[in-house]
Parts: sequence; C-alpha cells; structure tokens
Amino acid sequence: MTTVPTQPESVAGHGHHDEGSYLTPKGGFITTIWQWCTTIDHKKIGVMYLFAVLFLFFIGGVAALAVRMELLEPVRVLENGTVTGQLFAPTEGDIAGNNNLYNRLFTLHGAIMVFMVIIPSIPAALGNFILPLMLGAKDVAFPRLNLLSWWIYVAGSILAVGSILMGGVDTGWTFYTPYSTTTDGYFQVLLMIGGAFVLGFSSILTGLNFIVTTHKLRAPGMGWFDMPLMIWALYATSIIQVLATPVIGITLLLLIFERVFSVGIFDPALGGDPVLYQHFFWFYSHPVVYVMILPAMGIISELISVHSRKKIFGYRAIAFSSLGIAAVAFLVWGHHMFTSQGELTAAIFSALTFLVAIPTAIKVFNWIATLYKGSIALNTPMLYVLSFLFLFSIGGLTGLPLGALATDLHLHDSYFVVAHFHYVMMGGTIIAFVGGMHHWWPKMFGRMYSERWGMIGCVTVFIGFNITFFSQFILGTQGMPRRYASYVDEFQLLHVVSTIGSWVLLLGFLIHLFNFVHSLVAGEKAPADPWGALTLEWETESPPIEHNFHHEPIVTHGPYDFDTVRPPNYEGDFPMPDDYQGPTGPGSSEPAKA
Repeated sequence: MTTVPTQPESVAGHGHHDEGSYLTPKGGFITTIWQWCTTIDHKKIGVMYLFAVLFLFFIGGVAALAVRMELLEPVRVLENGTVTGQLFAPTEGDIAGNNNLYNRLFTLHGAIMVFMVIIPSIPAALGNFILPLMLGAKDVAFPRLNLLSWWIYVAGSILAVGSILMGGVDTGWTFYTPYSTTTDGYFQVLLMIGGAFVLGFSSILTGLNFIVTTHKLRAPGMGWFDMPLMIWALYATSIIQVLATPVIGITLLLLIFERVFSVGIFDPALGGDPVLYQHFFWFYSHPVVYVMILPAMGIISELISVHSRKKIFGYRAIAFSSLGIAAVAFLVWGHHMFTSQGELTAAIFSALTFLVAIPTAIKVFNWIATLYKGSIALNTPMLYVLSFLFLFSIGGLTGLPLGALATDLHLHDSYFVVAHFHYVMMGGTIIAFVGGMHHWWPKMFGRMYSERWGMIGCVTVFIGFNITFFSQFILGTQGMPRRYASYVDEFQLLHVVSTIGSWVLLLGFLIHLFNFVHSLVAGEKAPADPWGALTLEWETESPPIEHNFHHEPIVTHGPYDFDTVRPPNYEGDFPMPDDYQGPTGPGSSEPAKA
C-alpha cells in the first residue's frame, strides 16, 4: 500500500500539507472544547470514546475491588452476637443491609463493564479511530451520525451511572425478572434499564456506519481480500450490532412497561413468563459476546503479523471465520438456560455450542502458525498477544464443560462460570484492547511510551489476572455459588488468594496509566511507522492530519506482505527473507542495508 499524489505538488502544497495534526487546537480553551464537542472527525470521536471508556473502566474496577474486599472474609455471627466480616453494613450487625449493598456493587460492576466498557471499547474507541485510516478514507461514511452515536453513548452512560447517585440497583447486570420488576428502587431500576436501552442505539448507529464505510470508502485498489483482518473483524461485529441490538432494545422497553404499567409480559401472576425474558435477553447477549471478542481477535491478527514481521497465515480462513462466528452466534443463546428448558432443546443447544469452537480454533491455530519462524519482537504489544493466546485459550477450553449438559448442571451458577466469563471477556477483550492501545498509541497521540514500563505493566496484569480468576475455577468446582455476599469457612483461602490477585491486577493497570500519562507529557515524538507495519494508517503522520492523508492512498500490495515489501515509513533495519528478490511493484521499496 502506498500514497500517491492526485494533483501537482505545487497545488497540493497549499492544501492538506499546511494542516497540523488533528490534535492541534484551533483557538482558545473554550473554543477548543466546543470544537471537540461538535466535531465530526472520526479520530476525535474515537479519542473521546477512549477516555470515556477508560473512566468507566475505572468506576467498574473500583466496584469490582469493593466486591473482592467484601469476600476477603465470610460473614460470621459470634457467640456474643457480634457480626464480623462485613464491609458494607450500614449499621453494625445489619446483615441484610450489607448484602443489599453488595448486590448493588456487583450489579454496578457488571452493567458498567459489559454495556459501557467492553461492548464499545474496541469498536467505538479504537475502531472509530483506525477503521477509516485502514481503508484509506478521510472519515466514516456518515460523520454526523457518528457524532450522534457518541452523544447517545454519553446520555445512556449518564442515565445508568445516575442510578448510583440515587442508591443503586440490586437486580444483577442481566436485569432478570422478577428481580427487575419487583425489587425496591423504582426509579433507580428504571434509570439503569433506560440507560442500557439508550446505549443500544449508539451500538446500532456505529455498526451501520462501519458497514457502509467498509463497502463504499475503500481506497482504490483495495478489494475485499486486500483489507486488513481488523476491518473484517469490525465488519462482522457491525453485522451483529445491527441485527441483535434491536432485540435487547425491545426487551428492555417491555421490561420498563412491565415495571411501570404491570402489563404482565414477564410476571406469572399476571399471565406472563419470566423465562421468556431470559430467551429475549440471551438472544441478544450471546451474539453480543462476539461483539466483544471479534474486534479483539481483529487486533490480535494485526499485532501478531506486524510484531512477528511475518505474513499472516491463512488470511482467508481468518476472514471467513469472523463471519462464521457472527452467524453461529445467533444460534446458541439457549446454553445459558440448560436448567430451565426441556432435555431435547438443551441437547440441541449443547451441540450448537460446540460448533462455535470450529471458527474460533481456526483463528488460534492460524495465529500460532504465523508466529512459527517469525522474526518476533518481544515488545509490549507482542506480550499482550501472547497473554491473549494463553488466557483466551483457557477461557475457550473451560467453556466446553459449560456447553456439555452433564457437567454444566453441576457448574451452573457457580464461580466456575464467573472465572470462565472473565477469562474470555477480560482475558480476551480487555487484554487485546490494552495491547491495541499500546500498538496504536503512537499513531493516536504522536508520542512513544516507555517500552520497559509497558512490559512490566503487562507482566503484572498477567500475573494478577491469573491469581484473581484461576482460583475461582477451583472455587466453582468445589461448589461455591456466584453472587453470594458470604460463604462457608472452607472457601476462605481461595477467596483471599483471589482478592490479593485483584490488588496485583490493579497495580498492573496503574503502571500502564502512569506510562501513558508520562508518554503524553514527556514521551519521545513518534515516527510515522514505529513498528514496521504495512497497513494504510502507518502511511500518514503520527498523529494524523485532520483529513488523514495528504494524497489519496493507492493500494499496491497486501496488508501483510512482509515477505516481498519493506515498510516504506519504517526507519530501522527490517528483516527480509533470504530469498528476497527486491521490490515487486509500485509502492514497494528496497530493504534497508545492514
């Protein structure tokens, strides 16, 4: 891929060449704030999403740490009537009050992390920034719709987080009936559910924008199989967002009607069916699991090829597996309800569940094959790739006993499910998200971070994560139920280990925070292509100009042709194969001489 002038240099020199980066302020402080609030630049919108997601990640993380602190010690009633092991009791010995606050905290943690962090983190933050750049476009297809989706996200997040200020919600993040229709906190529940309903519109608009952008705004010479695999992942994700999100929107709207008007859709006392809510919820929420993980897989495909400096193995297989996962995602929602459905139905859903493993395994084996004999750079992004492969594989393999009927009946609603979910969602999506942040950070902000501290932070996160959640697999197999504010004494040791792990995990993220802040304040200026990548976003400056490219990009080679093309903007020595024969076409350049 390369960029070529579409007009004489003398003319072009008076156009985009005079632009500063998209971060260059154009006026005073108030003017700059207003420009950011009303911008239609996909890069600025992506950056605003990024910082909003990171802020909400902090709030959700604090709630998670509070939950782990409560579980550090079981609640005990001593012979003299004294109650110990309570962190949240409004008054001493108030066990019910302590448990209610615990319920509110884990509901807050789950709702924020799922609806406001994991779902929008990669598509809305990183995706908004890099998708047009990867396609060689000036912006997304509908820039104003993109801005609208951002403000809808803000409105939905304010509604949901506002419920905290009114006392919180204790329904659990799934809002199961009858909890969400009968529990205390009338307005708080409506606010939280309404926030999730509004957030769905942001997802739909973002997905629609990405689909049209991918179809219509690819650079000249870029066919479907010349696109980076990150684009394929975002495209498959967008299909799920557009098709599945309306289902949860309608479901939450029905839930609001049930709560306000008692219309009897889910309440059996009024002729409703509470299991119907579960079907509606999981018909959306299982596909949305792949809204969370597919973009992460796209990031891994980019990072693993760039940082092993090797052509991706099985490009088409990985691309089609993204679409395959998106298709199968709509067929397996029933495996969340094995204990509330008939035997034949459960057997069918169990069989369909194992089908998901096929396209997922295709990706994993192709990634491993890409690493084989690659020139691997053990930097922070690559460490996150290796962490993802390890953690996501554990998450996927522990899904097998949950998909099998015989074992799921024992493990259902236990800490085994909690650990599996976190190994997939955090060990998969969040780990890939942080790795992607390190990969594209120099492009987004034009500053390099400390590689040393980045690697220290990654290792600390990896260790803390495994201490926190692997112990929960053992808890689950021993029978520890999830969502309980207390437990029998036999489980305390593993809960202490898990809580200590959460502190190590916190330390790892604080190291990354320090490293990123230091990068913005005192980091070295980033070159256009610090990694030696071949995709189009590395053809422009770091950070990019407002219109992305000085010239219209022309695609002349594939995104991973490291065996035939030397990255034109890479300043260091670049390893080429022994049988390299020189440039293969326009846009190629000679390898650096040793």
